[in-house]
Amino acid sequence: MKRKFLLMLLVAPVLSAGAGVVEKTVAYGQGGVKLEGFHAYDDSVEGKRPGILIIHQWTGLTDYEKMRARMLAELGYNVFAADVYGVGVRPQPPEAGEVAGKYKGDRALYRARMLAGLEILKNDGRTDPARIAAIGYCFGGTGVLELARAGTPIAGVVSFHGGLAAADGMKAVEGNIPARVLCLHGAIDPYVPPAEVEAFRNEMAAAKADWQLVMYGGAVHAFTQKMAGDDITKGAAYNAKADARSWEGMRQFFAEIFAGS
Repeated sequence: MKRKFLLMLLVAPVLSAGAGVVEKTVAYGQGGVKLEGFHAYDDSVEGKRPGILIIHQWTGLTDYEKMRARMLAELGYNVFAADVYGVGVRPQPPEAGEVAGKYKGDRALYRARMLAGLEILKNDGRTDPARIAAIGYCFGGTGVLELARAGTPIAGVVSFHGGLAAADGMKAVEGNIPARVLCLHGAIDPYVPPAEVEAFRNEMAAAKADWQLVMYGGAVHAFTQKMAGDDITKGAAYNAKADARSWEGMRQFFAEIFAGS
């Protein structure tokens, strides 16, 4: 009996504390590299539903993104947290900066890795392909803006404290941004200086994108991440008000972009 019980634990879906939420690891690949994403959904929701792609911060796909995936699943979304770096690649600072830099320096590769994750989400039977959005944190916030710049046909993107600069020759093109864009930004983020913010504003305006930029006073980089600590002098720190307000801003954005579709 004990052996049978252990076997059931191995093959049964993993249920989170939230009623009905199922979570799974998903093996996939891109360019010959093995990737491992995280899928979460509420199995009490019937039929197709909006899909949300999550792009991780600079240390790779961690428990933080999985927590956000569960939160979104509890709201009724079909959620896939992508793995940009590859199986087992979960760098810590300072190595994380070097690994993230590889993709920031090769935006074509970065886009390809994100699009591989998007295909997993789109092809899942629970996803309504007409209602898909992507969100990202820090490194991932930069990433979802790349999806928008690339003209990816999704409903919207939400960047949480992401870098805003476009790569040379890869700025947004007028008429080629179908995704609506929401940037949630720390007003005193030292890693995204005012000149970068202004360049982003000018880029979006020139591309005639449907975009919003919300800035949270007193917030620095990584304001949604408790693991960043609370010392703003380090340039990255958690801010409970900005965290709550940005999450609510994202929810309102989703209500708008998914309405009537």
